[in-house]
Amino acid sequence: MPAKPATVAQYVARLNARQRPALDTLRKAIKTVAPKAEETISYGILGFKLDGKGLVWCAAWKAHCSLYPISPTFGETHAIDLSRYETAKGTIKFPLSKPVPTTLVKRLVKARVAELKTELLS
Repeated sequence: MPAKPATVAQYVARLNARQRPALDTLRKAIKTVAPKAEETISYGILGFKLDGKGLVWCAAWKAHCSLYPISPTFGETHAIDLSRYETAKGTIKFPLSKPVPTTLVKRLVKARVAELKTELLS
């Protein structure tokens, strides 16, 4: 089993031609909403930190890209309908067979940014 990637470049280099464009689209959507977020590797996947705190993580898998920590409860709390996508505890999955829904991703990340800012002020 190959070692976990230590850098973003190593993570991206492992992706195949089907995964890379989807993950690049996801990364660009995240950066659009949180341009000051720092890309990092955490838990062996791509993560984004904002003001030193974990904002979101994303990963490319065989048949989908995932965005974490986005759960159905998070969607409900922020009035964002996630019913069109497969979700699991803390995860929303975007199939590689369809375009990444950038408008939805931006709404989710914007809600996470607001959530983090609230936590920082508490």
